[in-house]
Amino acid sequence: VQLQASGGGLVQAGESLRLSCVASGIIFTINEMGWYRQDPGETRELVAVMTIDGSETYKDSVRGRFTISRDNAKNTAHLQMNNLKPEDTAKYYCKVKHRDLLGIVTDYWGRGTQVTVSS
Repeated sequence: VQLQASGGGLVQAGESLRLSCVASGIIFTINEMGWYRQDPGETRELVAVMTIDGSETYKDSVRGRFTISRDNAKNTAHLQMNNLKPEDTAKYYCKVKHRDLLGIVTDYWGRGTQVTVSS
């Protein structure tokens, strides 16, 4: 499974960005698809994820500003980020939990896309 993320960039505080992630390759079932972020020297943290049945989980500090959406048929996920703040600056990584025909679940990560929010 390969992940292609896009949509990062440099914006001012209060502006919006939309991240997209497309999964390709031999895909059976993507149980979960979502976004994590990481600052240099920090641990990677969950931003927003959505399960195959539509259940959403958000980091507390982004709830109400960020919205994750998913198109299961197209193996894509989007993260709409509104009212961005300087503390949202990080590299954002797309991640999927993929389940194969044997029921084995594997995590796959994209390369990351940089989001920088200036004050």
